[in-house]
Amino acid sequence: MVAALVPDIWFFAAATAVTYLADWYLHQRGSYLVNRLGKVRAGLSIRFLLRQLMIILLLARLDLAEEPLFYAAVACFLLFYGLQAPHGALTTLIRLRRSLPIVTRNVDLHAIRIPDAPPRALLHRSSEKMLHLDLPAVAGVLLAAGTGEDVIGYIGAGVTLLLAGLYTALLVPYLRKKRQAPSAPAVLKALDAWLREYQPTVVLYFSGSSESAYQGNMWLDTMAAVEGRPLIVMRERNLVPQLADTSVPVVCVPAGTHLMNMDLSSVRVCLYPANVGKNIHMLRVPTMKHVFIGHGDSDKLASVNPYSKVYDEVWTAGRAGRDRYALADVGVRDEDIVEVGRPQLAPIKSWTGTTRNPVPTVLYAPTWEGWDDNPGNTSLLLAGEKIVRRLLKADNPVRVIYKPHPFTGIRSAKAKAVDAKIRNLIETAAQKRAADPRWVKEASAAAAGHTAAKAELVRIEARLAELSKPGRAGGDESEESRLSLADPARQTEISTLRTEWNDAYWRSLGWWEHMTVTGAQPKLYDCFNESDAMVSDISSVVSDFIASGKPYAVTDSAELGAEEFKRQNTAVRAAVILSNSAEEIDELLSAVTDPAADPLAEARHELKTYLLGPDEPTSMEQFDAAVRALAVKAEARNAGVAQRLGGQQPPAPLPDAEAASSGAGDGTAEVVAEADAAVDPDVPAGPDADAGIGAGPSAVR
Repeated sequence: MVAALVPDIWFFAAATAVTYLADWYLHQRGSYLVNRLGKVRAGLSIRFLLRQLMIILLLARLDLAEEPLFYAAVACFLLFYGLQAPHGALTTLIRLRRSLPIVTRNVDLHAIRIPDAPPRALLHRSSEKMLHLDLPAVAGVLLAAGTGEDVIGYIGAGVTLLLAGLYTALLVPYLRKKRQAPSAPAVLKALDAWLREYQPTVVLYFSGSSESAYQGNMWLDTMAAVEGRPLIVMRERNLVPQLADTSVPVVCVPAGTHLMNMDLSSVRVCLYPANVGKNIHMLRVPTMKHVFIGHGDSDKLASVNPYSKVYDEVWTAGRAGRDRYALADVGVRDEDIVEVGRPQLAPIKSWTGTTRNPVPTVLYAPTWEGWDDNPGNTSLLLAGEKIVRRLLKADNPVRVIYKPHPFTGIRSAKAKAVDAKIRNLIETAAQKRAADPRWVKEASAAAAGHTAAKAELVRIEARLAELSKPGRAGGDESEESRLSLADPARQTEISTLRTEWNDAYWRSLGWWEHMTVTGAQPKLYDCFNESDAMVSDISSVVSDFIASGKPYAVTDSAELGAEEFKRQNTAVRAAVILSNSAEEIDELLSAVTDPAADPLAEARHELKTYLLGPDEPTSMEQFDAAVRALAVKAEARNAGVAQRLGGQQPPAPLPDAEAASSGAGDGTAEVVAEADAAVDPDVPAGPDADAGIGAGPSAVR
């Protein structure tokens, strides 16, 4: 605006270029600022409109308001904005008509025709692309104003309008019926047909926020190995792309009404890894038994949520989970708790008693700040920096791996700031170590192996990218639902490649290099296997790490004192207890390097059994046994209800007086009496109660 008012055309051109580049950069990064600008009425369209208004202002200040170039620029920008409406309407309609009521993976929907998606170039970030077509006009007008050659401006305006019209016209063919997705009733009918053919018996039901995909992913391998015919039911479309690769059929059903009308009559057991509101849509189905399995086993309050009593059973890893519910007294009955171990822990390797490398590796894996301000939620806020600094400055060299929780910083700005400081500490320490002569020598000796491992990583990642994306490039979720069918050979290759990737990843790094690990890969358990000890907080991470048998430390962030901390939290009874000063960190390091200085080794072994269950039978065998037993209960319940109802609906209730008068000679009074008995077990039923309507509340329900 200043450049327009001055006026200085070349200053204006430079400022315009900066605004274009800034917009592009913010959108490429997915910056939060983009959303905030939209909230304050400075959205994308407004920003482009303001830029064009400034060009008109510039022309006026250059005394060109009476020139044909001025009117051509005004007309061009008006027509250009006139094309925004049909373009926006077309892209919206195409997306709506391409959208299925469900998203699937490994589900055969051959019964319906799902056409190919439009080219990604047409619909991906279409508003941005359309608005940026003003570039020829903007550049042409500025050049014309600066050089006096009006024809350049006319050509630029013509190119902009031509491209905008062409872009809009290219979208029109995709409104044809044969390019549209099938109707919702047709898709749901095809899904029910597939369900009747597949006959799923065990369902993993998952719903949650965009950051919670890990809660479902941790159960994928277990579902792939479970007895019966597993099915994964999801509720949020945005979580489907975050789901790890699996051979198990996946159905995402966003609408509750569609879910409640799905044919799930063959399902006998439904497993829930999280307590969320949308669980109610599945909990209402009485023909299956409902189980809370959670997404971790810890001493957090979330592990004894009173909501858990809505489920038929609660499955815990070991005896500790059962005892937690007994102590919490939140309404979950002891007979409804089943100990099944933790099948996910199979990849965790047991400690050999010695460090993997000449320098011990310590993993710092704090949990997130939680939804309240309890200081015991995480060590990050009060002790995080001190823990990392003491590890980095230990008398004997230590390698530090920092792996923060995926939720870190989503609620607390302070937690986010501390996380950033720790990452910076790790990075700075890694750079200093890389310049240290001792480590330079080690790096030189290992350089060839690291180079080979990095080349292998590139090869593996390229192949995984080919295998992990079904269909052609640019396909939308509807096209992927059509194409992403289970392929055993493909699944086997992916599994093998992921194992090879993990091995190559760690070989590509020096065993002395400090590092921060984020994202899905490498997994937390891979970090467990790479580490010789861990520092963490009260969370399932601690319980899972205990499976390794390695020394660990837990921070008493709430400053309860060691004894009270142990009394309240089972998982820390074999841990080195850290205060917020982290002064006790040397005890952990001594236990790692000298078995004689590890007084908690036997306690860790005993605690492992208490928390996670026995080693034999395996967790997967225990899990399968629990599924079988509950399926038998579901079958018994369904058979009992069918027997009591006799395959017919109960008669409509009659007013008391009418029932008494009309039931004298036709047996209706006895039926009403039996129905009353079904509601109130203390009321005696008629002589045929065992074969009649029913004798318990479940019959009415």
